[in-house]
Amino acid sequence: MRLEPLYRVRFAYPEDWAVEVAGEGGIQEQHFYIAEGRCEGVIAGRLRGANHPQRRTDHAYVPDFQGVIETDDGTTVFFDMHGYGRAYPLGRRQIVVSVMHLADDERYRRLNDVICVGTGEVRAPDRGATELVIDVAELIWEPIAE
Repeated sequence: MRLEPLYRVRFAYPEDWAVEVAGEGGIQEQHFYIAEGRCEGVIAGRLRGANHPQRRTDHAYVPDFQGVIETDDGTTVFFDMHGYGRAYPLGRRQIVVSVMHLADDERYRRLNDVICVGTGEVRAPDRGATELVIDVAELIWEPIAE
């Protein structure tokens, strides 16, 4: 197998909500974020979505992120992202995700049965808005060498 870069996405959460519930194992948190951003690369365009992650007692986030990319060439690509938002390092927390896409346009239809992976970070500057940056790559199937 190998990885082929697909796009870099940069986004922020201009709206968010959270609920914290105390229990035996600690505080359980459920979050809901509205995402707005932009993709650049093989897929380029405006990203809009909703992430409703849980935050574990070890402070890692478990994203459940769905949305759309309105491409610059006039189509819509849906995405579904899952993985981990690690609690470290402070100021640039790590993101590792799997990503699946769905499109009806012939130019992007090949992505309908492709698994993608991404790595990135949550950039929390001293001042200003927090930005999330994720590089997404297509996982390319290759025969297993005997």
